[in-house]
Amino acid sequence: MTGSLVLADPAPPRRPRIPRLLRQAAFRRYWSAQTVSLFGDQITVLAVPLLAVLAFGAGPAEMGYLTAAALLPNLFFSLPAGALVDRYPRRRQVMIIADVGRAGLLLTVPLLWWADVLNLPLLCAITFLIGVHSMFFEVAHISLFAALVRRADYVEANSLVNGSRAMSHVAGPSIGGVLVQVLTAPFALLSGVLTYLISAAFLARTQVTESPVPKGSGRGMAAGVRYVARSAVLRSTLLGTTTLNLFNYMFAALFVLYVTTELGVSPGLLGLIIGAGAVGGLLGAAVTGAISRRIGIGPAVLLGFVAFPAPMVLVPLATGPQPLVLALLFAAEFVSALGVMVLDIAVGSVQIAATPVAMLAVVSGFRRTVNYGIRPIGAVLGGTLGAAIGVRPALWFASLGALLGVLWVFFSPLRTMRALPTPGGGTG
Repeated sequence: MTGSLVLADPAPPRRPRIPRLLRQAAFRRYWSAQTVSLFGDQITVLAVPLLAVLAFGAGPAEMGYLTAAALLPNLFFSLPAGALVDRYPRRRQVMIIADVGRAGLLLTVPLLWWADVLNLPLLCAITFLIGVHSMFFEVAHISLFAALVRRADYVEANSLVNGSRAMSHVAGPSIGGVLVQVLTAPFALLSGVLTYLISAAFLARTQVTESPVPKGSGRGMAAGVRYVARSAVLRSTLLGTTTLNLFNYMFAALFVLYVTTELGVSPGLLGLIIGAGAVGGLLGAAVTGAISRRIGIGPAVLLGFVAFPAPMVLVPLATGPQPLVLALLFAAEFVSALGVMVLDIAVGSVQIAATPVAMLAVVSGFRRTVNYGIRPIGAVLGGTLGAAIGVRPALWFASLGALLGVLWVFFSPLRTMRALPTPGGGTG
């Protein structure tokens, strides 16, 4: 008996699946603008402090002033900026102006450096103005997001945006470090200028029908604060995230000091651990949609409130041989980064859904005011507590205290909420 072996044609290679939302031109351009802008932020966040240290010999106090200059606009101007943006019918235009403004301000740094007139106070002033533009960009993008994305797609869209955020945290500092090494800090900022201009170009090509501004009064700052105070969903998520941020920044103020001095981890190893752990954020962005569909959006919020802070306990728990210490630190960073993505995506989707479109910017501004306001308070309290009772006990206090944030949400309608809420308080 004879025969022949017939070989089947090889199966054609499978094309990578493009997320459905990215096949829509308007959302794809919005997402591209967000992604490029986030990478610009990460390059700037690294290059500006390095410029202050390397060029001006900035010490701890000067670095504190520089950091404060970037944060103060969020603390003092987010709420009035939100009220202004809600009254302006073209939020996309606000974002374009913010991008172009940031690019222009950032461009002045290498130009002033080349002219030999740049100094630390001037750098702080430029950083402050860049922070003002970034704050307007962030406040306005919530309203544009709601104009582009259907309610049913909020979680998927937030997963894509937060996935870009996670990727920027993984790759952005590395890219920024290489650029500083090759170009020097002042001229590395030119890459940041380019990212903001590219972001503005993507936004300029984004076709979107924005909601008209309703006539009448009652849409200002006070109205935004009242709305959050009266909404069980918005009130509980704001109190929960504020509590978590308070203890998280207490923890952050002591983390590097503890790991490098008491655990003996070198700065290089610590950087690798943080960078590798941030990959957990990419995983979190990928799985949050499936988690929220499986257990419901409310339980997903509760999960994020636990999964983000709980791994912090591994840091004060880390003792023994260095391989074990490094493994525990990596686990803490990886799982915490995964948890913060679940939290950010789920909470962000809930907050947008629970807010009337006409008040999205002012409500977002109020949230930023509270959450950014609590961060320096937490950092100061963390340093004070560490000096009073020791760094390790203070880390235990902060890591366990951060878990208290979940209580605000547990005793709220979110505990049993399966679908996204509506502005009126129901679900839909």
